[in-house]
Amino acid sequence: MKKWYVVNTYSGHENKVRTTLERRIDSMGLDRNFGEIRIPTESVIEIKDGKKVPTIQRQFPGYVLVNMDMNDTTWQLVRQTPGVTQIVGAGDKPLALSRAEVERLLHPGEVETREKVKTTVDYQIGETVKVIGGPLSDFTGSISDINVDQSRLKVLVSIFGRETPVELSFNQVAKL
Repeated sequence: MKKWYVVNTYSGHENKVRTTLERRIDSMGLDRNFGEIRIPTESVIEIKDGKKVPTIQRQFPGYVLVNMDMNDTTWQLVRQTPGVTQIVGAGDKPLALSRAEVERLLHPGEVETREKVKTTVDYQIGETVKVIGGPLSDFTGSISDINVDQSRLKVLVSIFGRETPVELSFNQVAKL
């Protein structure tokens, strides 16, 4: 019976390990012992130059999920694939994922996925930005606070020679 196992790889080599593993399975004729090979990903909205850019990121860099019948032959095939460091488990014995873990990793709820869109920001506190939207357009200021949850920045803008804190959304500013 096929079960899901977690395979540790060199970080950034997940796709290469997946394609190499698929080729090795085909060449050794072990298709019936293997199911899917998946890299868990998630949708993330990144803010770059004041624009929202949807991207796909790996949930767990350095890990690949493999559905397979575990025996000595399949264990050796996976273990000896270039880029694989180990099959996760206790000592030398690989541990299969529980059904609940597999569901959570591979099939997150649709509602949960829509609500849980992560936002990553390429702004840093102290960085100088230009206001491109709202009543303070064309002003420049430095970032004093970042609120990722609300997609807002607090920017210190110089108005009449005084620094005034202004709260702006990510799409109202651009990097200089």
